[in-house]
Amino acid sequence: MPELISVFELSSNALSLLTSAVQSGFIIGTLLFAILSISDRFSPTHVFFLCAIFGSICNLSSILEDNNLYSLMIIRFLVGFSLAGIYPVGMKIASDHYEKGLGRSLGFLVGALVLGTGFPHLLKATSEIVQLSWNMVIISTSTLALLGGLLLKILVPDGPFRKPRQVKNPLDILNLFSNSNFRSAAFGYFGHMWELYAFWAFIPLMLKIYNHFHPDSISNIPLYSFLIIGSGAVACAISGILSERFGVARVARTALTFSGICCFISPLLILFASEVFFIIFLIFWGVMVIADSPLFSTLIARSAPAEGRGTALTLVNSIGYAITIVSIQIVDISQDFFQQQYIFLILAAGPILGVLYIRNFSSKSL
Repeated sequence: MPELISVFELSSNALSLLTSAVQSGFIIGTLLFAILSISDRFSPTHVFFLCAIFGSICNLSSILEDNNLYSLMIIRFLVGFSLAGIYPVGMKIASDHYEKGLGRSLGFLVGALVLGTGFPHLLKATSEIVQLSWNMVIISTSTLALLGGLLLKILVPDGPFRKPRQVKNPLDILNLFSNSNFRSAAFGYFGHMWELYAFWAFIPLMLKIYNHFHPDSISNIPLYSFLIIGSGAVACAISGILSERFGVARVARTALTFSGICCFISPLLILFASEVFFIIFLIFWGVMVIADSPLFSTLIARSAPAEGRGTALTLVNSIGYAITIVSIQIVDISQDFFQQQYIFLILAAGPILGVLYIRNFSSKSL
């Protein structure tokens, strides 16, 4: 962001605007994909591949010299739109391959998402060491996106449990919420999403706030940002494995509870923790904030009819990412009204809501 602000003369609030542009694109894309049941009507592998190509091209266009805040917001919107054919479609592909062990498979899948989310921070940290330009970070991520699409197209066929769907009425997707289990899983996921992306988006800010109270404590913020986000990749895999022994809903509820506790104690840690303890705390938070994500997706997939799993996952993703825009903007705006160490208390509302709803999930009815 510092390089983008400097090169394109962006405003200081560009972080929240560009992040929200991605989320907006994803919301519109997933909503359209859900209404049209794209991943249930067409080969999800082909959808994933085409969206990976489109997303990589849009992302690469960020380096064009004539860009400004408005063109970058459009570009980020299109990148977000392309992700509608990546994340929920990837989960659809996994659910088509696994009837048993879906929690484990989605744990590894979402773990890959987490690594992908944190990887640009690692590239940024590396660029500061080897003197790579900012646009090489974008070129690298675009290339990797294209490579990911190619690998899936070549190596992963449509799953044996796929049931193509012929949609009669697009509005039938709203009937999914009449299922109490689906409703509990969906609203639990919404509470999770209130916290997750705002936490990820503001990790660098949180580290800077800590430096404000403890000058020159944390030097390589991009590297620590990667470690904090990336640690969640292992957590997703482990939570998927644990869910097979202790139950999907139970493990999800436990992770959500601990991440909510982290929200509440964050001001104390920012003010009083040592540098080492603060980093350990953020890594623990980074683990708990994402560990429940594949589990909620598992509960949603299991609660939806087989021929509509892709649509169900896409719809819930669309609503969930709409919620992230609200939470990101509220955290950003709250800096004008509260002392910075207290702004992350706002995130606790999500885990509280999520825990209340997931308690109503009944595994016996599945």
